[in-house]
Amino acid sequence: MLRRLAIAAATILIAGSAVVDATAVVQLTARPGYATWQDRASTTLTAVGLGPALDRFENWLYTRSEPPDTAVDPNSILTSTHGSPSAATQPEPQLPPLLHTADNGGWHPVTRIPGEPPLVYTAVIQPDPKHRGIAVGVALIAATATQSHLVPGTVQPVQSNYSGQIPASDLPRVVAAFNSGFKMSDYSGGFFVDGTTVRPLIDGKASAVIDGAGHLTVGQWGRDVRMDSYIRAVRQNLTLIVDHGLVVSGLDRNPDGSWGTVRNQLQYTWRSALGVTRTGDTVYVAGDKLNLVTLAAALQQAGAVTGMELDIHSGMQFFSTWTSAASGAPQPQRLMTAMVGPPDRYLQPDQRDFFYVTV
Repeated sequence: MLRRLAIAAATILIAGSAVVDATAVVQLTARPGYATWQDRASTTLTAVGLGPALDRFENWLYTRSEPPDTAVDPNSILTSTHGSPSAATQPEPQLPPLLHTADNGGWHPVTRIPGEPPLVYTAVIQPDPKHRGIAVGVALIAATATQSHLVPGTVQPVQSNYSGQIPASDLPRVVAAFNSGFKMSDYSGGFFVDGTTVRPLIDGKASAVIDGAGHLTVGQWGRDVRMDSYIRAVRQNLTLIVDHGLVVSGLDRNPDGSWGTVRNQLQYTWRSALGVTRTGDTVYVAGDKLNLVTLAAALQQAGAVTGMELDIHSGMQFFSTWTSAASGAPQPQRLMTAMVGPPDRYLQPDQRDFFYVTV
C-alpha cells in the first residue's frame, strides 16, 4: 500500500513537470518479460528523471511506518513447509540453530520428491524483539547436492536477447529460484555471466559468485573472491551487511552511501538478502517492514557468516521452491504468501535477473 502511494505521488509529479516523451514512456512500459506493476512504474519514473523525487518521497513515507509490536501469526507467513511434521522439529546437524522462530518449529524440510532427502529447509523467524509484528521467511539450500545459476533478465542488467527464464532442459531438476539485486541504474556494481562482462566488477562490492561446479558463495570482491577462469557468474550489489559472522557496523548510518542512497537504510519496507553458512549452504531471507539493520540481523540469525542485501520494496522479492504435488511432478510454490507474483514466475521470461538452483 505504501509503495503504491509513493508511486502515485511521483506520478503526479510527472503531470506537473516538464513535458515527458510519451513514446519513450510507452516503450519503457512495453518492454518484454514479466515485471510487477510496481517495478514497471518505478522504472518509468526513474527513466524520465523522477527517480530522485520518488526516492525522497519513499524515504519520507517508509520511515514513518514503524512496525507494530503485535505478534504475527506464523501460519500467515510461510507457504513452503511441506515435509514430515515430525521431521520439522528434529534437529539437523547441518542446519544452523534458530533462536527466535515464530512458530517454535525450527527448520521445516521441503520435500521435492517423496523418498528423496530434502534439499531446501524453510523457517519463519522474528529477528527484532522490539517489533513482534516482524516475521521473516528463511530458506536454506543444501550446497553439497545442488548447483546454482544466474540468469540475466530481458531488461536487467541490460536490455538484451537473453530468454530471462529457467531453461526448459533444467526444469526436471529445479529445486528453487529467487530474486537478485537492485536495478543496474540504481547502484554501482558489476555483472558477469558465462564469460561475458556485462558491467565491470568493482573491488569492495558484495558479490554473489558461482563457480564452474555451480557452487554459490558470497564475499567481498577483491578480498574474499576474485576473477579466475573457473568463475561462471558474478552478481554485485552494494557492500556486505554480514561479515565474519557479524552484522556489519554502520548500517544504521550509511554515511558514505555503501548501502544505497542515504536514509534508504532506515525505511521499513520489504527487503531480501542472500548469504552463506559456515558449511557453505545458501541462505535467503525476506520480509516486510524491515530496515537494513533488522535485515542483517535476520540473515545472521539464520546462520549466514557472510551476506549481502538483494532487492527491496514490495514485488521485488520472490523465492519459490519445488515441492511434491498430488500429480507426482514437483510444482513451484512461493516461500511466503505475501510475495507478489505467480509461483512459476521464472518459468516465463522475466525482466529482472535472478538465481535458480538445480539438483
